[in-house]
Amino acid sequence: MIPQNVKDILSNSENTGLYQTLALILFLLLFLGITYYVFSRPKKYYDEEASAPLDDDNEDKNF
Repeated sequence: MIPQNVKDILSNSENTGLYQTLALILFLLLFLGITYYVFSRPKKYYDEEASAPLDDDNEDKNF
C-alpha cells in the first residue's frame, strides 16, 4: 500500500502522539520567538516604518 498523504503515514505509526506534541511545541516556540522579537523592537522603528508610505521623497524614483 502506497501512502497517499501525511495523514496516512502518521496514523499508522506508534509515535503519532509524539509527533503531534513535537509539532505543537515547535509552533509555540516559533510563535513566542516572533512575538518577543516584534515587541522587543523600539517603538521608533515602527513609527518610521508606519510613516514610510506617506513620505514624499524623490530618492526612490529611479525606475
